Amino acid sequence: MFLLFSSLENISSAQGQLHHNTTTGMWTGAASMASLWVASGPTIASFMFAWAMIQQYCPRAVVRFFQKYWSRLMNYFHPYIQISIHEFAGERLKSSEAFTAIESYLSKNSSNTAKRLKAEIGKDSTNLVFSMDDHEKVTDEFQGVKVWWVLNRTGSSTNSDNSYSPDRRYYSLTFHKKHRSLVTEPYLKHVLSEGKEIRVRNRQRKLYTNGSGGRWSYHHTMWSHIVFEHPATFDTIAMEAEKKQEIIDDLLTFTSSKDFYARIGKAWKRGYLLFGPPGTGKSTMIAAIANLLNYDIYDLELTAVKNNTELRKLLIETTSKSIIVIEDIDCSLDLTGQRKKKEKKSEDDEKEKPPKESSNKEDDTSSKVTLSGLLNFIDGIWSACGGERLIIFTTNYVEKLDPALIRTGRMDKHIELSYCSFESFLVLAKNYLNLETHPLFDQIKELMEDVKITPADVAENLMPKSPKDDIEKRLLKLIQTLQGAKEAAIIKESQEVSTAGSTITDLQLQTEGSSSS
Repeated sequence: MFLLFSSLENISSAQGQLHHNTTTGMWTGAASMASLWVASGPTIASFMFAWAMIQQYCPRAVVRFFQKYWSRLMNYFHPYIQISIHEFAGERLKSSEAFTAIESYLSKNSSNTAKRLKAEIGKDSTNLVFSMDDHEKVTDEFQGVKVWWVLNRTGSSTNSDNSYSPDRRYYSLTFHKKHRSLVTEPYLKHVLSEGKEIRVRNRQRKLYTNGSGGRWSYHHTMWSHIVFEHPATFDTIAMEAEKKQEIIDDLLTFTSSKDFYARIGKAWKRGYLLFGPPGTGKSTMIAAIANLLNYDIYDLELTAVKNNTELRKLLIETTSKSIIVIEDIDCSLDLTGQRKKKEKKSEDDEKEKPPKESSNKEDDTSSKVTLSGLLNFIDGIWSACGGERLIIFTTNYVEKLDPALIRTGRMDKHIELSYCSFESFLVLAKNYLNLETHPLFDQIKELMEDVKITPADVAENLMPKSPKDDIEKRLLKLIQTLQGAKEAAIIKESQEVSTAGSTITDLQLQTEGSSSS
């Protein structure tokens, strides 16, 4: 150690001599400077070797002790303060909103000053959004004060207890300590607010799913995603205008009611139940809601969730301004009011049948999400971990669902999507044919009053199948389909009447026979 400091003192004195000789126009100090660096090389190498031996053989507690107090000593003389903002907060269950806001804020400056950039597709896939790459440094200025941002990444490592620690990303903000109050209060508030606005403007909305088979790890999410590009809007939905406007007003009122929900003490979320026959546009309605509100969609596949704990983790990882969707809730799990009856029946069957080894394996792979776990997911304490969320259930058979699942407070608004009316047909005609009126519309209106047909079936008939399919040909095809459905309904009704008549006749004969006997 003494040799090292002696060498450093000699180098410093040589630097002073070099400066003095340079000012006088002489360069003799350069040779002595180079010779001193060469002479101090073995000393520095010896010091590094000794330090490596200390780190390897000295007890870890002693090394940490010296490192701790050495850092404190250096910080005492160091005039700069450093703040770290990590990518994942808490127990790494949730991505840090501060990190993403800072990332968006710095993307504006980094594209002009940084030398290494990352590029991602922005909103509507029409432009690229740039951000600083790992270990890149960016300078920012606020009210005449300069600060420095660095994006750091720590490499993965294996700890002494053989536990794996993956790599982490974090931003380091460095500034002079005399500007502490300015940076920690107004500057950071400015960064977060502007970063959130930039993120909303540039973000590409996403469709998430948990059905990929992945499992939550230390810092990787349980959700996988793709870019959400569904074109559906409320203008293209085949529905009565009055009912459509009612849904739009309800959604827009929800998005502007943050203060209201806080005042009444409720989590800022709302539940929607979409029900109706297949092909009535439930999935299209969800896409239209997402496009109206500019929300992400989390398509939750309940059968891929192992248990209630995993369901809770999935909820925690969802973000604000999002829609959590469970489609065909009646088919996802056994969540109906008949559960107790089915469980009792299965217990009786198990008593009669011998136990099988394969049944245990099936139980291990099947989902153990319960009705109680799902109810807590919707409106339990954990449901308040984020704001501005919609929870949407869809079903073809609303009567199969447990009343506790769809009561007001969980599914606040029930929306029935039924068969296609003539008003809905006019919307489809405008979308598919660019047509607002036609002589065949009167005949279609008359048939629709007597026939039940879904918007999906109407749209299929209006879809061109070849270049020769003109407007009139497609309308005639729809009329033919409606007439066929009407004839099938008449035949079915006559068969039901005939069956009912024969049943009554049989009952009368049985009654007469019993009377005569």
